Amino acid sequence: MDMAFLTSYPVLNNDLTLLPTLQALKLVVFDVDGVLTDGRLLYTEHGETLKRFNVKDGVAMKLLPQWGVQVAVITAKDSAPLRQRMKELKVAHFYPGCHNKAAAFNELIAQLGITSAEAAYVGDDVIDLQVMPNVGVALCPADAHILVQRYCHLVLNKSAGEGVAREVADMVLASRMPLEQAYELAQKPEFEK
Repeated sequence: MDMAFLTSYPVLNNDLTLLPTLQALKLVVFDVDGVLTDGRLLYTEHGETLKRFNVKDGVAMKLLPQWGVQVAVITAKDSAPLRQRMKELKVAHFYPGCHNKAAAFNELIAQLGITSAEAAYVGDDVIDLQVMPNVGVALCPADAHILVQRYCHLVLNKSAGEGVAREVADMVLASRMPLEQAYELAQKPEFEK
């Protein structure tokens, strides 16, 4: 474990079940707008949607599977930039344009042969409440809607689009090993391929 990192989350000391749950996670599911992006939608004069992603999240989403934690993205939106980013990150479990997030989540955990208790969900808005109350760990960005914060086990330090996935990955990995060890894989040239 990396206690130096984990001590920055007092809730881990107050909820004694949270750390073992983080250690047992086999899946982390991310929403996109308001989590991986800042939630702003930019439109070109031709009606194309532009999104801004945080590069630090990319490292996180590629690193977690290297340590046995699957990554999924379930989002109500769909766009060419989003599909391109998920392709670059090699996200194996991608559900774009999904309005029934609970159904997608249940399908995914059945496919992976895991329980909902072995999954974490990171969301920011009320549509994410379809899934968040039913997972082992529910997390949200610092600027998530107040109703979502009420259902979260942990409100993150980062706001939307500021490296939320990286913070989640660091927390999951720090629950298992020193972060220096976890990031050894990301330092290898083949990691960015």
